[in-house]
Amino acid sequence: MSRTIWALFLSWGLLIFPDYGRAEPVTVRHTEGLLRGFLTLRTLDGELLATGDLSQVPNGRQVTSELVFHFKDGSLLQETTVFSQAKVFRLLTYKLVQKGPVFKHPMDVTLNNTTGQIDIRYSDDGKDKTISEHLKLPDDVSNGLITTLLNDIDPKMPKITVSMVATTPKPRIVKLAVSQDGEESFSIGGSPRKAIRYIVKVEIGGISGVVAPIIGKQPPDTYVWISAGKAPGFLKSEGPLYDGGPVWRIELASPVWPKTEVSQKR
Repeated sequence: MSRTIWALFLSWGLLIFPDYGRAEPVTVRHTEGLLRGFLTLRTLDGELLATGDLSQVPNGRQVTSELVFHFKDGSLLQETTVFSQAKVFRLLTYKLVQKGPVFKHPMDVTLNNTTGQIDIRYSDDGKDKTISEHLKLPDDVSNGLITTLLNDIDPKMPKITVSMVATTPKPRIVKLAVSQDGEESFSIGGSPRKAIRYIVKVEIGGISGVVAPIIGKQPPDTYVWISAGKAPGFLKSEGPLYDGGPVWRIELASPVWPKTEVSQKR
């Protein structure tokens, strides 16, 4: 249900990376289709922070995905990702809105991967500011696509590296290293299952990589659990939701039905 969950990886990239060379988009192994899903966002202690809605609608080889988190304090995170899936996954457009007391810097980001145009509106100390830049984006830029790619990575491939445009608030192209971090067992109604645990790291090279942990600018790693087997799917993730934010957990949610007269008669 959460092949496009990705708000989790939006804010990384506090330091500019050196040139890593040309990267290639991930090959499509499982074509994305129509889906509707529900999510919860919690602290690692289990406190409920927000509920999420995910919808994904295909149109030919193009897919539009929208993720919305409604926070208990009224904050909002809304992410809209449009991508193509003709042999490889390729981001087309991306839009992020985050506002409310949860976010240190309320922000509205629009990215057009075809033109390289990036527009950012944000608030700093109560003042509205705007950044408009044109960047030469790599073929593998993956904003809003990380969990989609995790579902399509060949399990025999130990590691991939993809690009992302991070906004802090200035837009910067960063690299994410995604690798397997072992397997874990879970169960559904007492029936055992297996999950592959992935770790997503920000790779900071050169002097920046040496200095970042010292000055506290190294973003924490994010972990994502994907169900193993012929039909991989998102199970949960743990990592920061925004720049400088705490580590939170995203999980799938199931509907809770009220007791009605019909159900009571059964």
